[in-house]
Amino acid sequence: MKKKLIIFGKPQLTNEEVKSVTKVIKSKWIGSGPITEEFERRFKNYKKSKHALSVNSCTAALHLSLMYCGIKYNDEVITTPMTFASTINSIILAGAKPVLADIDPNNFNIDPKEIEKKITKKTKALLIVHLAGLPCDMNSIMKIVKKYKLKLIEDCAHSIESRYHNKHVGNFGDTGCFSFYSTKNLTTGEGGMITCNKDGIYKKMRVARLHGLSKDAWKRYLPDNIKTRKKFEHYDVTEVGLKYNMIDLNAAIGLVQLKKLDNNWKKRKNFFDLYKKKLTNLPIKTQKFSNKNIKHAYHLFLIIIDKNKTKKNRDDFILFLKKNNIGCGINYRSVTDMSVYKKKFGWNVNTCKNSKYVGDNTISLPLYPDLTIKDVNFICGKVQKFFKS
Repeated sequence: MKKKLIIFGKPQLTNEEVKSVTKVIKSKWIGSGPITEEFERRFKNYKKSKHALSVNSCTAALHLSLMYCGIKYNDEVITTPMTFASTINSIILAGAKPVLADIDPNNFNIDPKEIEKKITKKTKALLIVHLAGLPCDMNSIMKIVKKYKLKLIEDCAHSIESRYHNKHVGNFGDTGCFSFYSTKNLTTGEGGMITCNKDGIYKKMRVARLHGLSKDAWKRYLPDNIKTRKKFEHYDVTEVGLKYNMIDLNAAIGLVQLKKLDNNWKKRKNFFDLYKKKLTNLPIKTQKFSNKNIKHAYHLFLIIIDKNKTKKNRDDFILFLKKNNIGCGINYRSVTDMSVYKKKFGWNVNTCKNSKYVGDNTISLPLYPDLTIKDVNFICGKVQKFFKS
């Protein structure tokens, strides 16, 4: 057994991030300010988007997007059942009803054919999730969006680097929502970003993310701004806003992380490919995709236990890995299993059968830049032992 635990997810934080944060602390301005704006500018350029708006989480990004894409009480928003709770919660908090379209059993993303089956007169938007870093079938989805004149919100929490036909995800819809949680490919500890190519939506979200104020605090109170001001300016409240802003402490980490993004993507891709090579001929399934037209972000390496080929079960697998000091994750259980949604919407085991199967049998193996080839080989050896014993 390996003595040192291989944890499931670990942020890559170095002295460069420490220096960047220290500089902000020494400036005495640690709230939202010029560093946050610089991070937005650089992220916008990386994603080739017209606008980028920093927020304090991807959940905040989703909620703001739904609100300012015009989603109203009792509207229906179609989404995937193979996602984290924040996707569903954001729809509910916007006053709308989440409607589930089952996943494609080959790639575990939302199935466009299932989307069309769920469209009604109340359907106003699609909220898609690029699971594990694999882009959804955007050609088919965009045809549906145009045909039914729907709003499209992309949950890109796993997919900062992802592209579809060389176009960055997050640029297909009205908004793209990104996560910078501690285990994401780019981390700010907590945080998120909204990409948007529509001026009207962007301007409203920008005001709404900070109480609906007409002027951010740093633009009113930083010394440089005070010196150049000709007269005192009162702020106004122009929207019923929220407290969703990012602060410079987080953005300082993000600026450093952004510089490492492409190099770390290459490292994760190498580990991902090694997993695929070493774990062939086992009773498992992984995401099926072609590198020809897409760029996978390689955020997660998902395994689905093939119950047609083995009697092994996921919970025993987790305990086996834990015994061998290997961390793992579950991404995700189907949302149809969650008590609050079952009670609220009547979802059950038959609501989305593909998602239920994947959710009951999925497990994610460690995948981050600071892994080593030795670590991945050790993990693969233990996985092989479990299924062959």
